[in-house]
Amino acid sequence: MAITKAKKGEVVAKIADAIKDATSVVFVHFKGFSVEDTSVMRRALRNDGVGYMVAKKTLIRHALAGKGYTGELPELPGEIALAWNAGDPTLAARDIYEHGKKYKDALSIVGGIFEGVYQDAGAMNSIATIPPVPVLRGMFVNVINSPIQGIVVALDKIRELKAA
Repeated sequence: MAITKAKKGEVVAKIADAIKDATSVVFVHFKGFSVEDTSVMRRALRNDGVGYMVAKKTLIRHALAGKGYTGELPELPGEIALAWNAGDPTLAARDIYEHGKKYKDALSIVGGIFEGVYQDAGAMNSIATIPPVPVLRGMFVNVINSPIQGIVVALDKIRELKAA
């Protein structure tokens, strides 16, 4: 069923408006994804602050044209959806990646936009495995704290030896 030119314009404007403040955009390929599974996933994404929209590839290309993204738009095979968020630039990719593991062969990342650059599937999947910012901060504190702990243990051993 063909949609009118006016409706196409509305969809392009909706996509452009949705991604205008996005810190990252993920191109999601889906196939054989049930309506129930889609609803569950959309609800989970919405709760995390991630937007999700299905659109025709040509309309997605029109919405992305002239946005100033560098690199080359990756190939978009089959049915495509967009996932995006403002804030944590890895969140949308991480959420889609997790849902892709849950719904094997029905959902996958085929590319995206990260820091204003088009990325392929491999790059976006790598980005999806970056831990959230609070976890990274905790890891950093552990790295900083580790040498201090070593000194404390050594000083404690010296104290024990002197006491004996």
